Amino acid sequence: MTNRLGDAISPYLRAHADNPVDWYPWGAEAFAEARRRDVPVMISIGYATCHWCHVMARESFSDPAIAALLAERFVSIKVDREEYPDVDAAYLSAASAFTEGLGWPLTVFATSTGRAFFAGTYFPPVATGGRASFRQILDAVADAWQNRREEVESDAGRVGEALAAAAARATTVSDLPDDRLLDAAVASLAESEDRQFGGFGAAPKFPVAPVLGFLLRREAGSELADRTLRRMAESPLRDPVDGGFFRYATRRDWSDPHYERMLYDNAQLLDAYATAWARTGEEWARETADGIAAFLLGVLRRPGGGFASAQDSESEIDGSRVEGAYYRVPPAERAGLRPPALDEKVLTGWNGFAIGALARAGRILDRPAWIVAAGEAGRFVLGTHRRDDGSLARTSVDGRVSDAVATLEDYGGLACGLLEVALAAGDVQAASDARDLVDLCLQAERGDDCPFGVPGGGDSVLQSTGLAVPVDPSEGAYPSGLTAMATAAHTLFLLTASRRYERAAREAMRLVAGPAIQVPSAFGAALALMSRLEGDARQLVVVRPADGADAGGDPTGLVAAARRVAADVVGIVDEPAARELAEAGFELFASREARDGLPTAYLCRDFVCRLPVTTPAGLG
Repeated sequence: MTNRLGDAISPYLRAHADNPVDWYPWGAEAFAEARRRDVPVMISIGYATCHWCHVMARESFSDPAIAALLAERFVSIKVDREEYPDVDAAYLSAASAFTEGLGWPLTVFATSTGRAFFAGTYFPPVATGGRASFRQILDAVADAWQNRREEVESDAGRVGEALAAAAARATTVSDLPDDRLLDAAVASLAESEDRQFGGFGAAPKFPVAPVLGFLLRREAGSELADRTLRRMAESPLRDPVDGGFFRYATRRDWSDPHYERMLYDNAQLLDAYATAWARTGEEWARETADGIAAFLLGVLRRPGGGFASAQDSESEIDGSRVEGAYYRVPPAERAGLRPPALDEKVLTGWNGFAIGALARAGRILDRPAWIVAAGEAGRFVLGTHRRDDGSLARTSVDGRVSDAVATLEDYGGLACGLLEVALAAGDVQAASDARDLVDLCLQAERGDDCPFGVPGGGDSVLQSTGLAVPVDPSEGAYPSGLTAMATAAHTLFLLTASRRYERAAREAMRLVAGPAIQVPSAFGAALALMSRLEGDARQLVVVRPADGADAGGDPTGLVAAARRVAADVVGIVDEPAARELAEAGFELFASREARDGLPTAYLCRDFVCRLPVTTPAGLG
């Protein structure tokens, strides 16, 4: 048996390399082999820090008898959902036709052309609690393939047609919501608040960071966001030692967490707690933000500057892998234990979220080291993942770059992060690189209604299955690619005054405006951007004199006050950086200079600016 996973970029695939299963990685070769043998494919999708993925691997994929059955009747494909998010999204949509309890591991059975005809999640080795065993599932699927092929092919075709129709409905153009509708979305979220324990709904309970970002932007929602953030900070969802947050809690009171710690959650929560501190000045918000940043920089940061995608939920205790064991011991005893492993993939989009959060929180909380780290990470990702034609790769590990193509999430997430570095550090190169990424996506081939496309197109194998979705507007735990790119475009408009970026952002959000208002809990990041688009944009530039930028030159307290101003863009730069940014086409910085040797603020609404001020009183 050929070991096709041993040299994979993905740590998740490498963890399965020693299985007796004859695994193929995602690619055309697997489907060609299925056609040659006239057998279906079994696609197993998961990720390295997934507890139940580990369980199914130990129980079933390590079983030689099950491996033999798979080899005889199927071609088996192993997919890292974080390396191939579009593949995961497509098969999750297909799986929804067969099961309501979606999650990972995701187990999909498909024709040799990639069309799904049956799916489920975790299957136990022995039938239990009304759930069929994995062996029973394999037998049933193989029997259907052999004896009811026409029915199987018909089912696969109907699923594909239904998904295409659903994708078309999901991106129907609607008007952007006004203030009244946005506040109605806040009210809808408030109705689902758990007033006893905080958060939304019952168990399981997730941080829903994008929703918190939206609520923090709305006057009607800020207190709800503050309550939620404070309850979470005081709950078992937060690790009091390392400072990071776990992925979700299995109980309503935030206890019994699912212990994996994700880069995207902690990045967005860092931004949320910094924003909450800027508004309230409460110490709990600052302390929590400091803890999250310590986790990002002390645990997830990789050599060279990028960030690992996650930390595992399991750790080895007394020779056994146990979920949460590392975190349940007294903090003083942790030093003698090996911490849970990292999924060392550096994902372009997720790193963009972390870069942006560190830069923005560093500006708000006056943490220069965070801004420096954000800039280093941005340069690392661009230096490693940007190809000669300017397009991006999705992921790398230890400098080895995956063949997986970047998604709109990667372009948008990284562009957003680089723009925050530019605003916090006056980094003209970061601003220019972000603009290049957005321009590439504006120029790329795309659907009729969407203003953005993926340079070079999406995954070619997925395209051949007919399951690829031209625009995936769905978001939950973090912004969709559409929202991330639209957010970057809108920020570019506020920096350059180029209306084509504003038009693109509005066109993109019109594709999701309808479902976002109907289901606000699933479109927090999109609603946050729609809130920005609805009103007059506030822009603030603070220019420090070149000779006092790093010498504590804030005699009036203007810079300290400006850090906490709630505006759509806040740039705090020195005079040389302001000139360079203006020369590079970022018009917001044109003719901005320090007056009388003092830091000077320019507060604008849609590029109409007040007279410059040198004291905090002028920022009101």
